Amino acid sequence: MRLVQVMVPAGKREAILDLLDDEGIDYALSDETSGREYIAIVSIPLPTNAVEPVLEKLREAGIERDAYTVVLDAETVISRRFDGLREKYDEEEENGDRIAREELIASAQQLAPEMPVFVTMTIISAVVATAGLLLNDAAVIVGSMVIAPLVGPAMATSVGSVVNDRDLFIKGVRQQVTGGVLAIVSAAVFALVLRLTGVVPFGVQEVFQVEQVRLRLAPDVLSLAVALGAGVAGALSISSGVSAALVGVMIAAALVPPIAVVGIGIAWGSPATVLGSLVLVLVNFISINFTALGVLWYMGYRPVNLFQRPSAEDATFRRIAALGLAILVLSSFLGGVTYASFRTSSFEETTRTSVDAILSDHDELTRLNLQVQYDDEIPFRQPRRVVVTVGHPVGMDPPSVADDIATRIQANTDAPFGVVSSEEVTVEVRYIGVDRSTAPATNGTQSGTENGTQADFLDASIRPRASPSGM
Repeated sequence: MRLVQVMVPAGKREAILDLLDDEGIDYALSDETSGREYIAIVSIPLPTNAVEPVLEKLREAGIERDAYTVVLDAETVISRRFDGLREKYDEEEENGDRIAREELIASAQQLAPEMPVFVTMTIISAVVATAGLLLNDAAVIVGSMVIAPLVGPAMATSVGSVVNDRDLFIKGVRQQVTGGVLAIVSAAVFALVLRLTGVVPFGVQEVFQVEQVRLRLAPDVLSLAVALGAGVAGALSISSGVSAALVGVMIAAALVPPIAVVGIGIAWGSPATVLGSLVLVLVNFISINFTALGVLWYMGYRPVNLFQRPSAEDATFRRIAALGLAILVLSSFLGGVTYASFRTSSFEETTRTSVDAILSDHDELTRLNLQVQYDDEIPFRQPRRVVVTVGHPVGMDPPSVADDIATRIQANTDAPFGVVSSEEVTVEVRYIGVDRSTAPATNGTQSGTENGTQADFLDASIRPRASPSGM
């Protein structure tokens, strides 16, 4: 519910009051005694979805844009006529609880802070996110999302586009570009200081093994759903007058952590490793703008001036098409990462199955551990080494199964969903004597422990070459 207060210009009093009476709208009229060109103030309680059509009618009756019109939140209106008015606009209007165009613009302007505040908050959020990633602390990362001022620029860009407010549109675009670049630079500088001062004594391999960092090195297509959902939620929240604070956290969740990962990769001199995170940042920025722009246009927001609507429509459609094309291009990378992850998972699973099938023919042998080691080419990793640890009874010479295992792993690389690799995959089979009374479980996949075991011997590396056409 809203309380609309309108300054009535001289000569327009009767026309405005007749309009309100014809619409069945309650109002309170008071004289305006400041001596200016206004003669009265009309206070009108309205349902939220009635504000825009009523303002349109008042504008047609002579209330120009340079007149004072104030829209306030109203907690409660107790009136039978008001209930009837609400039912009328619920039946006639298809806006739902959509706020007026003027309210939408004001909300977008408030969400987009002035540049000094925006710059300061962006730097702080990037630094906090970087610290949280290096600490492997999810709570700190969430805190960085809360203070990130990223929802405002995205909504300002979309609102400015659909209502043809060029200044608001340019402000939103400028803040998004500035914020993205500034956040990456801030994260990189902060991470570099931590590295050079020894506060974080990680090498390149160690820093990318931190769980919160590693999770964002190879984003897949599911990450796109987060950004698309954030854009829709942002547009719905601002257009319904609901607080956008929680939606801002969701938008920041799609942007701040991968931005910090990009900064860490730059600080540790390995920008290629964080290429996936950089692509994710770009996709998320574009997706948020794409969905927010589409939702606001679908909800019917247009410029006030009828003559501006064709140009605004053309500009909006061009921007939606350009953003959609950019999403498709960048999403192909995410699709490739998703497929690469599926291939490696499939390779690991078939390798475990194959090793177990071979060992099942030898009752005295047990798989203690299987580990697949990859190259450093994140996110499109290739297996370089497979280490199989086989347990056998102490004091017994185990049968040699290394050749069979190597041959079967070779077949896995040649399978339809195998791993394509132009380099050799080294297979190592390690034999360890095991006291059967204390032998560990046989389902280990990454690391194993041997209670009461005795190292027997190592069957040397077998090096099959994977087929380059193993798709």
